[in-house]
Amino acid sequence: MSKMADSEVKAATSNSTAGKMIFEPILEDGIFRFDCSANDRDAVYPSLSFINRNNRDIPIMSNKVPLYIPSFECLLGQQIVKLELPVGTSFYGTGEVSGQLERTGKRVFAWNTDAYGYGLETTSLYQSHPWVLAVLPNGEALGILADTTKRCEIDLRIECKIQFIAPPSFPVITFGPFPSPSAVLVSLSHAIGTVFMPPKWSLGYHQCRWSYDSEERVLEIARKFREKGIPCDVIWMDIDYMDGFRCFTFDKERFPDPKSLVKDLHHIGFKAIWMLDPGIKYEEGYFVCDSGSKHDAWIQKADGTCFVGNVWPGPCVFPDFTQSKVHAWWANLVKDFISNGVDGIWNDMNEPAILKAVTKTMPKSNVHRGDNELGGCQSHAHYHNVYGMLMARSTYEGMELADKNKRPFVLTRAGFIGSQRYAATWTGDNVSNWGHLHMSIPMILQLGLSGQPVAGPDIGGFAGNATPKLFGRWMGFGAMFPFCRGHSETGTINHEPWSFGEECEEVCRLALKRRYRLIPHIYTLFYMAHTRGTAVAAPAFFADPKDPNLRTLENCFLLGPLLVYASTMPDLGSDKLQLVLPKGIWLSFDFDDSHPDLPALYLQGGYIIPLGPPLQHVGESNPSDDLTLIVALDEHEKAKGILFEDDGDGYGFTKGEYLLTHYIAELESSVVTVRISETEGLWKRPNRRLHVQLLIGDGAMLHMWGIDGEVLQIEMPSEIEVSKLVSSSKEHRRLHLESIKLIPNVEDVSGHKGGELSGTPIVLQSGDWSLKIVPWIGGRIISMVHLPSGRQWLHSRFEINGYEEYSGTEYRSAGCLEEYNVIQRDLEHAGEEESLLLEGDIGGGLILQRQITIPKDNPKVFQIESCILVRNVGAGSGGFSRLVCLRVHPTFSLLHPTESFIAFTSINGSKQEVWPESGEQLYEGNLLPNGEWMLIDKCLGLELINRFNVSNVYKCLIHWGRGTVNLELWSEERPASKESPLRISHQYEVREI
Repeated sequence: MSKMADSEVKAATSNSTAGKMIFEPILEDGIFRFDCSANDRDAVYPSLSFINRNNRDIPIMSNKVPLYIPSFECLLGQQIVKLELPVGTSFYGTGEVSGQLERTGKRVFAWNTDAYGYGLETTSLYQSHPWVLAVLPNGEALGILADTTKRCEIDLRIECKIQFIAPPSFPVITFGPFPSPSAVLVSLSHAIGTVFMPPKWSLGYHQCRWSYDSEERVLEIARKFREKGIPCDVIWMDIDYMDGFRCFTFDKERFPDPKSLVKDLHHIGFKAIWMLDPGIKYEEGYFVCDSGSKHDAWIQKADGTCFVGNVWPGPCVFPDFTQSKVHAWWANLVKDFISNGVDGIWNDMNEPAILKAVTKTMPKSNVHRGDNELGGCQSHAHYHNVYGMLMARSTYEGMELADKNKRPFVLTRAGFIGSQRYAATWTGDNVSNWGHLHMSIPMILQLGLSGQPVAGPDIGGFAGNATPKLFGRWMGFGAMFPFCRGHSETGTINHEPWSFGEECEEVCRLALKRRYRLIPHIYTLFYMAHTRGTAVAAPAFFADPKDPNLRTLENCFLLGPLLVYASTMPDLGSDKLQLVLPKGIWLSFDFDDSHPDLPALYLQGGYIIPLGPPLQHVGESNPSDDLTLIVALDEHEKAKGILFEDDGDGYGFTKGEYLLTHYIAELESSVVTVRISETEGLWKRPNRRLHVQLLIGDGAMLHMWGIDGEVLQIEMPSEIEVSKLVSSSKEHRRLHLESIKLIPNVEDVSGHKGGELSGTPIVLQSGDWSLKIVPWIGGRIISMVHLPSGRQWLHSRFEINGYEEYSGTEYRSAGCLEEYNVIQRDLEHAGEEESLLLEGDIGGGLILQRQITIPKDNPKVFQIESCILVRNVGAGSGGFSRLVCLRVHPTFSLLHPTESFIAFTSINGSKQEVWPESGEQLYEGNLLPNGEWMLIDKCLGLELINRFNVSNVYKCLIHWGRGTVNLELWSEERPASKESPLRISHQYEVREI
């Protein structure tokens, strides 16, 4: 028996099939490890989430016992762990997930997936964090980690109950209950490690695009930022800088001299970050491929041969980062690559993503010949979720090899709980629409609540075209995220801050100037996160975990004691928001830059935050270099705050080469005294002026100047004078808001993709179904949610996929993109059936008509009646149209591609099961489904039934894509007339298996 097979048998062995889990205390008081049995405890694989694997496996002496004990069941090759918590418990975490902040009612699957254009209901994204943060009714919190690298279901659909399902055996680790959610995150960091300390320049704004495709274009963009006075620190190079997408190479025509390019960028204060993917072009003579083959570096198939999969360069091989020799080989490639002037590295496509594969990744049966300390030789099913993290670690350590005096900056798309030790992340291929704008806040917060604080979205949206209002609003609050980058895909309109008109440009400029003023505060938060494990961006409820009204707020977040409140609704600016604030004192302020598209800022009473001078980039020297302190006194008339300072790069801070200053403020006898209470570190205090701004309400503040390090005193005015200052501040703000130029409300932007992503879809909702239809692009159905199961069946973006219909046999023929008119709209609440009648002019006197209905007498189904009608065909044609075919083309998402298939009985009585590996299949004649076929998801236990009038349908086509399947219905192909239209009548229903 092979080593891999032996370990698999060992892990699947359990003496117990159900019961309470056994426990032992580990690491420190309040942390417990749970296993199904003593045998299971011995059978588990090494931990890849813990920074020190022994900390999970060696018990400690403790008198404490866990307050909540999970139960388990081993069933059908799966270990099911359940934990029940008190009524009123709220759930968070689960890593990189779309949808709502509070996770009750949701189920996700930890399986790293290339999820381009994901939606609210997508259940697997690019990273896996099998972790739940539970906030109890009394404000205490408990963390629960399922410590497995394998595919893991996290089921929170039942209120107050957590369920993990994954192959056995795996331990569950609990943290707490502790007094607060923040205390749980600190405890978690003791297990999985804290975030890497980012170089200070990486906290500036990053500008990216797929792609700035030449040295000239890169410099043009960089110089334009400086010309326009818009702060920016970093410009990114996507895959097109490479020679034929070969990693570690440069295109000789478009990027002939990367060192010179980077030298020019550095001269004007820019850093350069370059992409590296794991897919290495399988090509003899390409030095990376030859070197990797010499080192026997590639992942293998089950038969021992090298696995080859298609990515951007074509056929590719993939480094096996589970082996230390491959880790070292890659790190040395990175070390040499850095000599070209590379400042940071972007690891993309490292789920790993495979193009033209139904599962979007490599086969689970592939083999990693891993080191024993990681788990030994195992299938890809075991190492899939940690592949991205292991790649990021190799990249990070390669950058360390290149220059030990610089902190690496790595951005990774794929990750696992613990990835924050090596890399930042972003939320992947999002979409330019208001839904994704709103969702970006809870997504960033969930990552932070799962141990990954360096995160941000593609501001403006990656897929599709942003509009001025959308882009400006997104930049307005996106500039406050821990990681701040704008990025857009090829084929879209330009998405730089100046691309949407002068009004949007000014909002972006103001937003980024705010960020740069706040960088001393943000950098201090990162120092605390790195040294103590605290959050950088946190939900509002962190200010008062006991308050249930704060637990579902999704349009605000905390940066320490600074509350950022944004509007995520297109027609409502931040100046019109009805705010829910945590208890206590919260004082508003701005930089004399109030704008409806910028978020409102509030400082919690009792705190001081530091501000820096206005800068164009982080390393810019400013003649004033003044330090500003914003002060908000609490009800006890006191305040405190800290400021961390060092070189902004390197590791001198670990040797005491830094300055950590504790400032305090206190009101006594009508005088506010601001002074330093404590300092740490070997650095001398810079010789600089100190500007104290004492908030007194509604944006009003008192000012005092002095020298940093000396005691400053501010004499408080009388209550009448304070009232006058507050009134004056409010009036000044009102006049300012009246004088500004608002971003025009233009929501239709032409472009290659996503031209009208910001329009409002029509919603049909009744019975079991909620549908969204966009008449203006092909009348397509973009959302098809089965309400009882919560399953989104369609894979869609506004301008492609979803449910489409064509008028010819050609893919995306007429009918797909035309604007449809709403002929009739019936509403259930008006006493009618929920229905919509659409018509689109497809040319040649033809109309494609579609009626979508959720019947009152059978609300479990929804019905679609489609036809190609002749409205006006010339007499010379004899009343007949051109040759047409009504082709119904729905694209369904596969949440579990390897566990999904199509089943039906043919007209001739034969039973058919069609699986993804069968490829494209066409059925006609007696092999046609006899009036219905089913898309079955064995994991979910659901089947989507498509019933149709078989007399209308001449062909049925099944096409498997990457995580999708098309179930097409084709009419006959013939000319149509007024007397003989083409019709297809069909319906959908979901049933439990």
